[in-house]
Amino acid sequence: MIAIPVFLQAIKVSFLMSNPKRYLVTSALPYANGLKHVGHLAGAYIPADIYVRYLRAQKRDVVFVCGSDEHGTAIPIQATKEGTTPRAIIDKYHEAMKQDFEDLNMSFDIYHRTSESIHHETAQEFFTYLHDRGELETKETEQYFDEEAKTFLADRYIKGTCPNCGSDRAFGDQCETCGRTLSPDELINPVSTLSGKAPIKKKTTHWYLPLGKHEQFLREWILDQHKDDWRTTVVGQCKSWIEGGLQSRAVTRDLDWGIKVPLKEAEGKVLYVWFDAPIGYISATNQWAIDNNKNWEPYWYDKDTKLVHFIGKDNIVFHCIIFPIMLKLHGNILPENVPANEFLNLEGDKMSTSRNWKLDMRDYINDFIKKENGGGQCVDMLRYYLTQIAPETKDSEFTWKGFQDAVNSELVSIFGNFVNRTFVLMHKLCNGKVPVFHNDKIDELDKQLISDIAAVKEKVETLLEQYKFREALFEVIDLSRKGNKYMQEKQPWIVAKTLAEKPADQQLIDNCLHLCLQLTANLAILVNPFLPNTAKKMLYLMKVVDKMLNWENAGKLKLLSPGYSLRAPELLFRKIEDSEISEQIEKLNAGLIKPEAITKMEEIKQPAGKAQIVYDDFAKLELKAATVTACEKVEKADKLLKLEVDLGTEKRTIVSGIAQHYKPEEMVGKQVIVVTNLAPRKMKGIESQGMILTAENSDGKLQLLKPENPVAPGSNVS
Repeated sequence: MIAIPVFLQAIKVSFLMSNPKRYLVTSALPYANGLKHVGHLAGAYIPADIYVRYLRAQKRDVVFVCGSDEHGTAIPIQATKEGTTPRAIIDKYHEAMKQDFEDLNMSFDIYHRTSESIHHETAQEFFTYLHDRGELETKETEQYFDEEAKTFLADRYIKGTCPNCGSDRAFGDQCETCGRTLSPDELINPVSTLSGKAPIKKKTTHWYLPLGKHEQFLREWILDQHKDDWRTTVVGQCKSWIEGGLQSRAVTRDLDWGIKVPLKEAEGKVLYVWFDAPIGYISATNQWAIDNNKNWEPYWYDKDTKLVHFIGKDNIVFHCIIFPIMLKLHGNILPENVPANEFLNLEGDKMSTSRNWKLDMRDYINDFIKKENGGGQCVDMLRYYLTQIAPETKDSEFTWKGFQDAVNSELVSIFGNFVNRTFVLMHKLCNGKVPVFHNDKIDELDKQLISDIAAVKEKVETLLEQYKFREALFEVIDLSRKGNKYMQEKQPWIVAKTLAEKPADQQLIDNCLHLCLQLTANLAILVNPFLPNTAKKMLYLMKVVDKMLNWENAGKLKLLSPGYSLRAPELLFRKIEDSEISEQIEKLNAGLIKPEAITKMEEIKQPAGKAQIVYDDFAKLELKAATVTACEKVEKADKLLKLEVDLGTEKRTIVSGIAQHYKPEEMVGKQVIVVTNLAPRKMKGIESQGMILTAENSDGKLQLLKPENPVAPGSNVS
């Protein structure tokens, strides 16, 4: 058999994938250890959402999955900072991120989480499959161990001096000052962040994925097959990793928090988060299929499926080298593209959570979207600016002045202005109805605009297929710019002044506004993937249904029928005022934490946990035993129970997040310990008048703290 050259194989694959049966699109799973900023939004979520909306408009079979990444050291570290449990952290931030994405109109088919049992089972099956086929290695190595805390230390639990820049703010995986990737052995004078003591080296056994065995596969797949259609930065980073020598990568860790390794000899070990997290795409697809009575397997096994990962550049190695090796060994399809974005800076500096130099999605939601009636236009204003400055090929920068200019000078003055002028003049000069187009009155300006409308569909389509979202959006806005120019040259308002002497000129007005209205309809279709709320508002003004947004309608000139009456004009966007920008810049600068303050906060003086208190602080708490007399689920809240408790001299209502651990009927009659002098707090509209004390066991299950023997309700606890 004659071997097919690699470049011909690439052409063949490209041809086959030009019209796949289905698409699976993923956005990087965000860590559930804190709120996410607009840099994350610009990097992995808005681009994916644009692409998916475009595919849906083409009536393609597409599933868009994402979810919270809830394992790894970042979670227990955040739990320590907040003085709570890992389970409480992931529950808190999963819900927060999910709500933020909903508020920003991300159109995930499913937003899952890696703490779900279906994901644990999927990840364990994946590990077992590789292990049973001899694809993993077992190694005994020496790793850092904290004698006082009696635990092996994950990378983030080790701190020391960076060998590259000399900063004392370096951790076992990365220096917070210079950004260099590190290993714990590289740190100078390492100490444990748990005890503040110097760790020792201790032997431990782990399972590894031997990346080096798959070097030839990666060279052919990435450096030959995808060198021309993947982004240069992605191929370049992969090439650097491959040519630098691929080392075996541990897939297990010595941790309490995570997915347990499904081997008897691996007691106390969990799957490394980089191994389990990308499998979350698979488990999320499976859960989506269960919820929708579908078959999930074609999306991960059928070669006619196009898999696309949207990520930031810090995730390239995982999605282009490690996960593809796992997929190949497991018999799954490989990603057809991984359009990774660079980083988004903020007002001239790198975004930093530790320095509080960031713009969280939640901040924008609260300051803009929540203050608007519906908030849709503010969602689209952010989507527009982040797409316009998307860091597709290099780092870019968010500035509040840039945001203001993009909205006021482009969305308001160009796109919105054209649509508004068209509707105003249509109502004023054509009785609020779509005028007839008179073919015998067509001129060169009309012909040019008709040509521009017909041509833009293919331009935008080609750019979207190449993941060039900035350029595609420019073409849409530029078409509205051409509409403004056309209208300005036609000047129907001037022509209207002489209609008494030249009544036949009404046909010139009709032609102008007919084409402007058809252009408006086309703009709604073309802008829909980018600004979905704006597209819906335009449909409302035109009194047409969502079906018009089908991509096949783009470029057509008969979308609005002559004689059809349209609604009165409404502004699509509002201007951003100078005072709003000044307020945001002041807020950003006021919240900045200076480097010396960070160093002081991060000094290791005592074991990690809540700040030390004196007895008088503890004595402020009033703890009493209580008996639960009634209990029910809180509507539209999976985790909350509403309890009525008897405190002897009074009864109180308490809302507690224990619904996933106790059934309502199980709670009635139980004794609990209540913090009774806690300020009341409303939860889902119910005023909670205290807090029930619980503890989390090793499996993450909450257990009630209660008296050893029954006591009278209202008894003091000390």
